[in-house]
Amino acid sequence: MSDPEPTETTTWPELAISLYDRLTGRNAQITYDFEDMEVDVPSKAGEDADHAHWRVDGTLTITTREEE
Repeated sequence: MSDPEPTETTTWPELAISLYDRLTGRNAQITYDFEDMEVDVPSKAGEDADHAHWRVDGTLTITTREEE
């Protein structure tokens, strides 16, 4: 069985999800390095959401593996 035909990715979140989906279960490791990245994380969807201010300076590693 082959993978379905890829669709066009138009946003960064779509790209990240697509990459993660393709690598999950393939003993893949995804490493992100951040240098002074700042993000305002919303508490919910919508214009009236409160935001938490996060500062990331370091490495985030996501490792996936196939279940036996």
